[in-house]
Amino acid sequence: MNISNLTKGLAMGAVLACMAPMTASADESAELVIDGVTLVTRTAAPDHMNIDEIISGWVFRSDETQAMQMDDFDNPGMLQVDAAAADWATVEGEAGESCQSCHGDPSSMAGVRTVMPRYNEAAGDLWSLEEYINNCRTERMQAEAWGWNSEDMISMTGLISLQSRGMVVNVAIDGPATPYWEQGREMYYTRYGQLELACANCHEDNYGNLIRADHLSQGQTNGFPAYRLKTTGLNSIHNRFRGCIRDTRAETFAIGSPELKALELYVASRGNGLSVEGPSVRN
Repeated sequence: MNISNLTKGLAMGAVLACMAPMTASADESAELVIDGVTLVTRTAAPDHMNIDEIISGWVFRSDETQAMQMDDFDNPGMLQVDAAAADWATVEGEAGESCQSCHGDPSSMAGVRTVMPRYNEAAGDLWSLEEYINNCRTERMQAEAWGWNSEDMISMTGLISLQSRGMVVNVAIDGPATPYWEQGREMYYTRYGQLELACANCHEDNYGNLIRADHLSQGQTNGFPAYRLKTTGLNSIHNRFRGCIRDTRAETFAIGSPELKALELYVASRGNGLSVEGPSVRN
């Protein structure tokens, strides 16, 4: 046997050996209720999926982490949302305008997060929420674009996501969005890196199992941006994708790249029917 293939096989075997069914501390029957609103954390899977039920990542977290998300005063991600609320009303750029100048109160963004990413007909391309934000900044405010993974940008996506909290994800995958969705689906089932693991190996084949101390979820994105206790800050969807791909010991794609946008659309479509939770709290 080729030594390189032997090494890969042993490495992958070690990873899969950790994915054994175990009892986790999370209460998987718990309901996510925030400010009196019950969010959808389990529902029938969309027709295009290979499983019967889709489940929010919140269900797989510990009791303590679940409780943290259920109270906005305890949710540390809300600090960045508050900062974004100040940015929303701040005049920037040569046009002398703010987000508020055009859109009024942030509540005007209700429903936006549920359909992201989506095909932008004017641009002729698939756009994520971050691109819509930067388009407003550069074209309407005549201000500098924010970095996709900057704190300002992630905080603003948190503020906008909050306006759709409780509304269900409903991204379009037909029409002009179809080729992007198909590209994302192919990526989801493609094995990457030295460990030769695909997204599906963890989040479809082994969700509910423990890998080391982590309770594997379905990898849903309805809770993003998510405050990660590990990094003590809000994390974007693309940053999480990059982390997963790096964990396979592969060279990953750039944040904001066409590849990660296509993957974002496909993974978002796997959560059609779950409630928007952002900003959520995760490990």
